[in-house]
Amino acid sequence: MKAMLLRRQGEPLEVAERPTPTPGEGELLLQVDACAVCRTDLHVVDGELTEPKLPLVLGHQIVGRVVQAAAVFSEGERIGVPWLGWTCGVCVYCTSGRENLCDRALFTGYTRDGGYAEYAVADARYCFPIPDGYSASEAAPLLCAGLIGYRALRMAGDARRLGFFGFGSAAQILVQIARANGATVFAFTRDNDVEAQAFARTMGAAWAGGTGEAPPEPLDAAIVFAPAGELVVTALRHVVKGGTVVCAGIHMSDIPSFPYELLWGERTIRSVANLTRRDGNELFARLQTLRVETRRTEFPLEQANEALRVLRSGELTGTAVLIPGSTSDAGGGAAR
Repeated sequence: MKAMLLRRQGEPLEVAERPTPTPGEGELLLQVDACAVCRTDLHVVDGELTEPKLPLVLGHQIVGRVVQAAAVFSEGERIGVPWLGWTCGVCVYCTSGRENLCDRALFTGYTRDGGYAEYAVADARYCFPIPDGYSASEAAPLLCAGLIGYRALRMAGDARRLGFFGFGSAAQILVQIARANGATVFAFTRDNDVEAQAFARTMGAAWAGGTGEAPPEPLDAAIVFAPAGELVVTALRHVVKGGTVVCAGIHMSDIPSFPYELLWGERTIRSVANLTRRDGNELFARLQTLRVETRRTEFPLEQANEALRVLRSGELTGTAVLIPGSTSDAGGGAAR
């Protein structure tokens, strides 16, 4: 099969021919229809996440069809493979509903091969059926941007006025769910990024401005999607007493020191770590009745390095999605 391979961190991915993987006990083999690109993939490539399996096939937002079946999934069924790929099932975290914190967990596209390839293997217990009505490209961002974002949204509680710091793949999904829940979303982007601000409003934000601006109302809670520690302090300045700032990324630059008075008043800062299968089951149950739209740019598998580049540079609006078997004469992605 064809795969995009990371041999060493800090270097571009290589186009490689590899044997089609063989599923083990409890695993299934799927033919990859789409794999969304995540900022976590950049953290792996750039060496900010320091313990990948190498060589590595990146990608943890996989949608495909089952070729060799396992567990509850049948041959030909369409499934999604998320970041959480395996847990031990016996530790204090796994046995208390917190499998996302398992110290022995394995992660798709990080400590086990992922979906930047024509085929992938996954533990069937950690896969999800994809709702009807979503194409593979539409569904792929739901497997991390949607799932991790959904967990972050739960941690924000019943906030009615919700701030999003950074507006990319996760925020474009979560703003629709938050609005359906009755919340008002205020989106913060880089200062003067009028294109991103227009995108946020198009997707449902009531207001969009730069991180140097104040929202028109104080916030009950904020979710920081951008991996910039200074935004945690900015968010605290806009959150009311008793409010929560949720850090939704797996990696973030250092949070600078700040006056205690910003935290005082029972404000809370908390992080999101990975996901649980419960998160996935809840999100996909919700999506049976709530249609979520995503703006995507599709790239052939062989253009994975270009997809990572536009994500890193900030040129990308929405989500980049790799499509094995597709072609592009233009040398770039196709917007959807």
